[in-house]
Amino acid sequence: MSDIIQLLPDSVANQIAAGEVIQRPASVVKELVENALDAGATEITINLKDAGKTLIQISDNGCGMSPTDARMAFERHATSKIRSANDLFCIRTMGFRGEALASIAAIADVELRTKRAADELGTLIHIIGSEVKTQEPAGVNNGTNFKIKNLFFNVPARRKFLKANTTELKHIIWEIQRIALPNPDIKLTLHHDGNVLYDLPATNSRKRIVDVFGKSLNQSLVGVDEDTSIVKIKGFIGQPKYARKTMGEQFFFVNGRYMRHPYFHKAIMKAFEQLVPHGAYPSYFLFLDLDAAAIDINVHPTKTEIKFENERDIWPIIHAAVRESLGKHNVVPSIDFDQSGSIDIPMPKRSGEEIRFPDIQINPDYNPFDTDKSSMGGSYSSGSSTPKEKKNLDNWEDLYEGAQLKIKPKEQYRESFKSETDLYAQATDQFSGKKVLQLKQRYILTPVKSGLMVIDQKRAHERILFEKFMEVLKSDSVASQQQLFPQTIELNPADSALLKTILEDLLSLGFDIREFGKDTFIINGTPGVLDVASPELIVERLLEEYKNSPVDAHAKAKEQIANSLAKASALDYGMDLKQEEVDHLIDNLFACSTPNFSPDGKKVLTIIPTEDIEKSFAK
Repeated sequence: MSDIIQLLPDSVANQIAAGEVIQRPASVVKELVENALDAGATEITINLKDAGKTLIQISDNGCGMSPTDARMAFERHATSKIRSANDLFCIRTMGFRGEALASIAAIADVELRTKRAADELGTLIHIIGSEVKTQEPAGVNNGTNFKIKNLFFNVPARRKFLKANTTELKHIIWEIQRIALPNPDIKLTLHHDGNVLYDLPATNSRKRIVDVFGKSLNQSLVGVDEDTSIVKIKGFIGQPKYARKTMGEQFFFVNGRYMRHPYFHKAIMKAFEQLVPHGAYPSYFLFLDLDAAAIDINVHPTKTEIKFENERDIWPIIHAAVRESLGKHNVVPSIDFDQSGSIDIPMPKRSGEEIRFPDIQINPDYNPFDTDKSSMGGSYSSGSSTPKEKKNLDNWEDLYEGAQLKIKPKEQYRESFKSETDLYAQATDQFSGKKVLQLKQRYILTPVKSGLMVIDQKRAHERILFEKFMEVLKSDSVASQQQLFPQTIELNPADSALLKTILEDLLSLGFDIREFGKDTFIINGTPGVLDVASPELIVERLLEEYKNSPVDAHAKAKEQIANSLAKASALDYGMDLKQEEVDHLIDNLFACSTPNFSPDGKKVLTIIPTEDIEKSFAK
């Protein structure tokens, strides 16, 4: 019997590695930009077509490579940063595994042009699917220029599962943000289909944050600066009043590298406890610096999950640093010693004057069990209640005159009802008007024939709005409500580009939004089906929902916009609904074609069977 274990060909091994390292166009952008940083580049330009599916071009002014190094860079595990296993425990560079270029070349058409400043000629290398087509001298600029074309051309299954361009571009923007924030001294430019999304000049850390996320963030930033023997923490946090309902402005960096760390995130949220509403997320941009030997970044192919040797010691330092910054900027509530009603401390008028203790009046005849005496309310004199107090006791029922549930004497209740149970049920019906109850400002409870129906009020409203928007899109009957005072909204470059791509569809939904300068828009009107108090907030939330919603690559853009707008416009949890609002919500929900599920497939309602309720009382 022949041997069955064989070594894989390099091309196959590279494709397998690409499955771990290169998951989407954003992975290519991340790896190549990080390599440019390690090469000492001070200017990096990224040019994309079709969200990187057709073209990713990245050029830098770094040190460049020799002809030999340029060719060796495409071999697996070829790296300039690691010489021994010990080097893995003191890594300060970004890329170090030596898998990126080999993986990219295995699943794309790659052109590399590179040149060192000391060389007269540079090098051109052309590789398609791990096969070297060309390697020759070429006249090129100093630095390195990569062109990655037709990503996953030879892995159709992987290319098929790429998402829509807006989704893939969203992931690329996230990677650029994670690289741009800890490197404010690097000039970064991002182009997509001929449009400039980011043009970030070299600057300081605060200005870089503002350039990336928009000028509106500047007023909310609070500085954080803590230096301990374990870790140094610098950066900024957002004031609680600017916290948002969606995540997207929460960043941890360790030694200049972005990381995800849910445990440290809890330290931040604990520091903001009772300062932000439930479900809101404050912004934070924190840069941790500590001994490279105390962390392990080689635990995940994308190097975003990092292990800490002493994370339980770092947690309270982060928490304390954030609380201290909030306190310094008067964000945390403090004791007000200037408030009225302060304690008056008597002082002697002249030296030697005797200070008298305050007198305390005590009624030795007071008996709390004597109903003929005065109440415990405060009078110390004996005797019966005053005529005014007696009148109040006799006419207390008048306080409830006109209320929805009137309080009647007990004898009248017993004449109308046969039992205490009937009494409670009848009183409940009179109070509610209908058998509907709002629970914890989140759920609506109502009895049905088979048991108890529980409705998620936010998801129900999302379903109602979504179907209304879809009706508008199908009928082309746009009803726009013009704003008495048009609102101006300023967006960061990425959100501005996104709004431009969906602007035409928003117009068909009833929005009247026009460009009003660079990254600035004016909102003249909103859909008539919405009761919009803050149009700019709706647009911001719409963009957040649109970026964060999972979208199938073949989904219709208008349906996605309708879904995102419904989620952005729906009533939030925590809102106390009036009876007529609850009735209106239920009626509209069951007029929908699909009342059981929200637009993104989440359950809107459930029914607890009567049998299950009875079982809970069986024992």
